[in-house]
Amino acid sequence: MKKALIIGSTGMIGAELTRQLLEDNNYTEVVSFVRRASGVKHPKLTEQIVDFDKPESWKELLKGDVLFSAMGTTIANAKTKDNQYKVDFTYQYQTAQMASDNGVTAYVLVSAAGVSPRALAFYMNMKGGLDEAVKRLPFKYIHIFRPGQLDGDRKENRTGERIALKLVYFFNKLGIARKYRPIHATQLAKAMIIAAGYTASGVYTLDEIFRLK
Repeated sequence: MKKALIIGSTGMIGAELTRQLLEDNNYTEVVSFVRRASGVKHPKLTEQIVDFDKPESWKELLKGDVLFSAMGTTIANAKTKDNQYKVDFTYQYQTAQMASDNGVTAYVLVSAAGVSPRALAFYMNMKGGLDEAVKRLPFKYIHIFRPGQLDGDRKENRTGERIALKLVYFFNKLGIARKYRPIHATQLAKAMIIAAGYTASGVYTLDEIFRLK
């Protein structure tokens, strides 16, 4: 029986991941680290309201079996690249580092397709840099997911993303851009939970994610 730790639980992937973990009999406890209360209530769920700018103040709470990291923002919401970097890289890396220091065994990270620390594009460079940084942490097992376009129910309105999804689905029907075909939040969350039980680390591309059952 396991204890799951989650950051990013209020986003589309994180919320679905939390829901599935609460229904999973392999997990007896789910601890979510959030800026503000989500309103979700469940006997297995504990929400820890924390300040991500003061990680040392809640480091001792990061104790369990698996850390799931699904945190992320957009440049539109963050307003500046520095703010986006803080959320997408700094907060996630610091949390992973503290969890590994505390002896958490497994780490599961949502990344993105095509990322690289050598990429010229800011977002792809940032996400690729995080992938490489967490690989050097002393977790026993590290699972990095690199999905394509994400589909599902978002709380915030992302008009551009909806348009992009429609375009990708259209091109997919024509047999184009299959490498970046959308994946629904429910399927990605399920794959993350499956991988968390593996006894070998892995980096999962979109095709590999679809095959995790």
